[in-house]
Amino acid sequence: MDHIIDVIITLIKNMSVIIVLAYVLTRTKTYSDILQNKFNWKNRLGLILVFGLFSIYGTLSGMEIMGSIANFRDLGPAIAGLVGGPVVGMGAGLIGAAHRYSMGGITSLACSLSTIIAGLAGGVVYKYRKGEFIIVGGAVIFAVVVECMHMGLCLLISRPYDQVLEIVKQVSLPMILSNALGLGIFAFIVCNLVNERNTESVKKLIESELKIAREIQMGIVPKIFPAFPERSEFDIYAVLEPAKEVGGDLYDFFLLDDDLLCFTIGDVSGKGVPASLFMAVTKTLIKAKADRLMTPAEILAKVNDDLCEDNESCMFVTEFLGILHIPSGEVVYSNAGHNLPYLVRRDGSIEPLAKTTGMALGVMEGIPFEKSSFNFECGDTLLMYTDGVTEAMNSQGELFMEQRLEEILAGFGDKSVKEETAMVLNAVKEYAGEALQSDDITIVALKYKLAG
Repeated sequence: MDHIIDVIITLIKNMSVIIVLAYVLTRTKTYSDILQNKFNWKNRLGLILVFGLFSIYGTLSGMEIMGSIANFRDLGPAIAGLVGGPVVGMGAGLIGAAHRYSMGGITSLACSLSTIIAGLAGGVVYKYRKGEFIIVGGAVIFAVVVECMHMGLCLLISRPYDQVLEIVKQVSLPMILSNALGLGIFAFIVCNLVNERNTESVKKLIESELKIAREIQMGIVPKIFPAFPERSEFDIYAVLEPAKEVGGDLYDFFLLDDDLLCFTIGDVSGKGVPASLFMAVTKTLIKAKADRLMTPAEILAKVNDDLCEDNESCMFVTEFLGILHIPSGEVVYSNAGHNLPYLVRRDGSIEPLAKTTGMALGVMEGIPFEKSSFNFECGDTLLMYTDGVTEAMNSQGELFMEQRLEEILAGFGDKSVKEETAMVLNAVKEYAGEALQSDDITIVALKYKLAG
């Protein structure tokens, strides 16, 4: 029994070389082509030679016992057949068989035949599974069957029978265990590789879909500037940079009539696809509910009630909504829990807008919203933003905060709205440095140009 254990240990130790080489093989481009059934004569010839050499190594690294060799020679052709089909399996088997037969011994013929049969059997399984590699459990069973067949051929063909029977008793268990373990490990490697490739394919598909979703989302918000080239009384500009492929920030602006400009900015709870969908719904509702005869508070109240219906995901959105009376410069606004915009006067003074009561949209139906107002003067800018600006973090985890934003706003001067938004965005990015963007960033600047 101790002798059998020594044989098992030796075979497993020597077999590890083949497993390492087989692992390296599965990471090559050639094997990737094989997995995709991109076979050509070069692939097949390469597999025959590689696994034929594996088979020879299985013989050379075996242990001689009573004129025979305890080995894992059948492993190479078996894998070749399972990977490349009957032709590849038989080709590798012929190489291993020819080498074994040349070494002579009372079991040389039987062992050579079993090596060829192992390759052909692997090819049959390949055909039956239509090129899909066998699972781990099936590989172990297959190896056991092949080695049992090997032992049976030895008993059937080789002579003298008594001596062959004694050899089989000595080598059958080590060869069955080592070959089953080797083929099982290789099957495990291949199955993992297939799973990796499937995961990569799914990932690429998701990335492609998210890219399309981003393009759709960016198409939802206005992105052609100047937005109203025929209107000289005001100018507006906006930037939106999602933290992920798609985000939950939104902005919009549109004319209710010749004298009224409606504008809004919002931030949906969460990120990614769910937030982007909620963002699209919110933006659509605001545009659908907005009316020249309604105040921003009334518009937000209606949008809130609609968002609360069937909101099983419990998502919500903070929203700032304003309506500019273009001839007079008066802005009436309401705030649903959003960051307070800054009114940047032409002289450089900065005023955060007065707070108005009202919680985020989508939380609870029937919530009242308060309105307030202010008056633009020629050259004033209203700077609206989401918390991706003030809560941007640097590599030390420190926030950008309102104070830094106010310092940037103080330097606006007579710059255009495009330049103003760029100043804020660049300052945030410079502050964050190499730190990953933690939240969506949206900035909207509205400049009033009509003298009172």
